[in-house]
Amino acid sequence: MTMTFPGGSRDPKIRNNAAATFEAAQQAGIKQQEVTADTEKWESRAEVFEYTSAANPTLNPISVYVHPPELHEVGPTRVIPFDLSDTLPTPYPATGPNLMSSFVRIDVGDSIDTTASATSQAFYVIRGSGTTKTDEGVIDWSEGDLFVLPASKTGTTVHSAVDGGAFGGAALYWVTDEPLLKYLGVSATEKRFEPTMFRREMMLNSVQDLADEKGAAGEELNRLGVLLGNEACPDTKTLTHVLWSLLNSIGPGIVQRAHRHNSIALDMAVYAKPGVYTMMGQALDENGEIVDPIRVDWVTGGVFVTPPGWWHAHYNESDETAWVLPMQDAGLYTYQRTLDIRFVDDEVANLKNGRIRGAAYEVTNKQYTNISCMLQKQLSDENAN
Repeated sequence: MTMTFPGGSRDPKIRNNAAATFEAAQQAGIKQQEVTADTEKWESRAEVFEYTSAANPTLNPISVYVHPPELHEVGPTRVIPFDLSDTLPTPYPATGPNLMSSFVRIDVGDSIDTTASATSQAFYVIRGSGTTKTDEGVIDWSEGDLFVLPASKTGTTVHSAVDGGAFGGAALYWVTDEPLLKYLGVSATEKRFEPTMFRREMMLNSVQDLADEKGAAGEELNRLGVLLGNEACPDTKTLTHVLWSLLNSIGPGIVQRAHRHNSIALDMAVYAKPGVYTMMGQALDENGEIVDPIRVDWVTGGVFVTPPGWWHAHYNESDETAWVLPMQDAGLYTYQRTLDIRFVDDEVANLKNGRIRGAAYEVTNKQYTNISCMLQKQLSDENAN
């Protein structure tokens, strides 16, 4: 088949325009050889791909990884990066494509600088108490507090520990969006929000108020958590314009059914007794159960990666309430309208009605056909009765 394209390279108008371009270049004192050499260099960088085979390029997958608490429970004052750059891969430190997370251990009486070229930095206090000095001022913090910092002139903060808790040193969970800026080749030059502090008492009281409100209304207390917002992000209701976080609790004997989202989650287990875990996997069966799930046990003070797009469900088989604080790049996804958070029961209901909502739901045509046939038979049996 011969393809035609208006204004193609054989069009005499194009040839005449090229000749006129060279003539104009000569008049401007530019040699034709220079134009040809530069043009050929630019042309040599161009690549084309067949659409259907290249629309979903093969990238290194983001998998399940764990950053255990033992790393910050012992040792000297230091930053302990959760660096997965070798697996992504990236030429700079990264936990995920957009985010970098680390533990910061600070022995009592010590100080340490942390520096990031980032639009957003979040610090959650795992243990201990102390102070942080920034370009915006000095604050105090203690266990369970969370604070976020915007872009600054230096990007450097100085943390000092006053109390180290049971392990002789304070510990912070530090997350930034520096990898996103590295990927784009840009620097943070504008402050998009003001420094913000979330005190432990405020967050816990908010969860308790929610529990009281739901309990009084007779509502199920399966998902009991609060999104952490910022006055600078009223539309997205997120921690910053890039970062998203949730203080989530799961009561004894509770199962939080599967859900998924397009953002990566770097989950901090704030508190959990043995028997609390997450099951996660890439697909669901027709009953809404995760196929070939991977189990990750929650360990107090540890962090684990929930890959983007994976279905995950939380289980508490202990006798105490467990708490988790995920950090995600979902502020960015929410703004782009691509977060696409979905809950399994809604998706199963859609399938039973013969619908698949959008393209993010991973189900093959064969699976859909089998499910549709099964549902048609079920409807026929019901009508026959």
